[in-house]
Amino acid sequence: MENMAEEELLPLEKEEVEVAQVQVPTPSLASAPEEAESKRHISIQRQLADLEKLAFVTEGDFDSATSLNSDNLDAGNKQVCPLCPKEKFRACNSHKLRRHLQNLHWKVSVEFEGYRMCICHLPCRPVKPNIIGEQISNKMGAHYHCIICSATITRRTDMLGHVRRHVNKGESKSKYIAASTAKPSKEILKETDTDVQVCPNYSVPQKTDSYFNPKMKLNRQLIFCTLAALAEERKPLECLDAFGATGIMGLQWAKHLGNAVKVTINDLNENSVTLIQENCHLNKLKVVVDSKENEKSDDILEEGEESLGNIKVTKMDANVLMHLRSFDFIHLDPFGTSVNYLDSAFRNIRNLGIVSVTSTDISSLYAKAQHVARRHYGCNIVRTEYYKELAARIVVAAVARAAARCNKGIEVLFAVALEHFVLVVVRVLRGPTSADETAKKIQYLIHCQWCEERIFQKDGNMVEENPYRQLPCNCHGSMPGKTAIELGPLWSSSLFNTGFLKRMLCESLHHGLDDIQTLIKTLIFESECTPQSQFSSQAPSNIGKQEENGVVIKTTDDITTDHYITQGKRKSNEMITSLAKKQKTDVSTEHPPFYYNIHRHSIKGMNMPKLKKFLCYLSQAGFRVSRTHFDPMGVRTDAPLIQFKSVLLKYSTPTYTGGQSEGHIQSASEDTLTERVEMSVNDKAEASDCRRW
Repeated sequence: MENMAEEELLPLEKEEVEVAQVQVPTPSLASAPEEAESKRHISIQRQLADLEKLAFVTEGDFDSATSLNSDNLDAGNKQVCPLCPKEKFRACNSHKLRRHLQNLHWKVSVEFEGYRMCICHLPCRPVKPNIIGEQISNKMGAHYHCIICSATITRRTDMLGHVRRHVNKGESKSKYIAASTAKPSKEILKETDTDVQVCPNYSVPQKTDSYFNPKMKLNRQLIFCTLAALAEERKPLECLDAFGATGIMGLQWAKHLGNAVKVTINDLNENSVTLIQENCHLNKLKVVVDSKENEKSDDILEEGEESLGNIKVTKMDANVLMHLRSFDFIHLDPFGTSVNYLDSAFRNIRNLGIVSVTSTDISSLYAKAQHVARRHYGCNIVRTEYYKELAARIVVAAVARAAARCNKGIEVLFAVALEHFVLVVVRVLRGPTSADETAKKIQYLIHCQWCEERIFQKDGNMVEENPYRQLPCNCHGSMPGKTAIELGPLWSSSLFNTGFLKRMLCESLHHGLDDIQTLIKTLIFESECTPQSQFSSQAPSNIGKQEENGVVIKTTDDITTDHYITQGKRKSNEMITSLAKKQKTDVSTEHPPFYYNIHRHSIKGMNMPKLKKFLCYLSQAGFRVSRTHFDPMGVRTDAPLIQFKSVLLKYSTPTYTGGQSEGHIQSASEDTLTERVEMSVNDKAEASDCRRW
């Protein structure tokens, strides 16, 4: 009887609450859970009988007739569905209405804490209009109303997952309402002496418009050092952060480089643009809109304070903005791949300017989604031991093709591939000659699936009968069937510019960026392909002498520091051509492509030497060798795999010796070494048979 009394009073309670909402606009916090209880949507009921009663309510019982779709109520015995519009379900008899409510709305409901969230067809969630011929159909989509957060979800499976996430977070209806009544304030973070105001859930891109990732600090510092090194060549620089989000990157440029740069921060989202303007005022930077200073900026600054610089904030599509204006420095960091913006970036980039591209679609670049890599980059790839460098060369190849379509060439300054992003920075060289030279450096890679040996395919107009014979290994002759695969097309030239990296190291020291210095030093060693122990201690002194009397001077080992600008004037085409010819003659200075993982090629039953000692052993054998930032246990060398494993076996000790001192195995002859290397290669081939893609 008590339950029946509660059910009969339910519509009356709803009426009283709706009247109270009009009379009392600001309810107390103590009554918030009770008010939230009564505020639930009509599609959320405890029993089917409660849902049926809504269809038999007359218009006089409610002050707000629209909430129950009372416009569709007909006089007489025929009643309409309270959860369907009149166009979808016409008035019918009571028994047909009960069958309709039970089969369509109640059966597919979602249960939570004794309530049923029935499917609703009312115009609560309008769908975008579709043009069919000359008629415009504006369909109203079916959806569910969440009892906790009042969100509208279209699919039942998504609604189940939505409610499950609330349960996992411990959010009940009362907790959610109490949290929503007190709106969380924006948090202020600090990075590299730059304050940035972020929205709640700033690290989750699905829950906020202005995404801020603290893990990308290394990426932002690399780009800052790149811009600082470019600012030493010519001033001022027109810089663009095409996807500003919170504006942290552009704020760091303007705050630390001052008048040397003219920063433009762009974002298509209106909330992000507002947040960028607030962050500019927070860092005492003036906002320039349409070449006029924002009037609010002067009011925000206190008395006696001076602005540190000007930032232009635009709300525009990145492709449109890059087509309309010319820039010296462009940074692209969309959420995912950057291939959709490369053509626009190279359309109006100035000569000798720099384009930096950050790609976060690592699932496709790291060969976890090969079909996506084929769709976005036009490359055929598989998972290899050098997959990170493979990803960097894929992005560089896409950048090079986009530049060549605009009659421009590129020179790769550096390429970095870490766990969660791939960063490629290139310098732009105008002219069809540079574009042709760039296009020639995009080649296919032949990769052995058994021993993981690799080599770029040789250029030639003649079709070879068996191109896999170009591989240094003998897997194609000793094993039947197809042992190698063709990957690419990829960038086949150098990935680093030693002179530019040294200038970046100088800028990191000048601005106190301690976190990035270790990575830049590793890149310098990798570009020179020399161990760290052989690094000259006089290099930092040479870096410091970059500018004298306003004239930028090229360092002794900088081959392409290339097209510096002296006193604001660009060098002539003859000097650029001579530098390009000098680069062609000095091919040996390029670092060897790709690397080997020392653990991947370890000999079974042998204790391999330490990595530092192994680098010295390879260097003593006459090979160029260095470590690589792509893999902490990777070795970049020009030695073929057979020689690599031979040296590794030569200085390894058997495991049964109990960890004897490392040294040369006296009893093993060269023939025995070769046989054991070939046996280890065959063992790796058998083991990798199950790992083939």
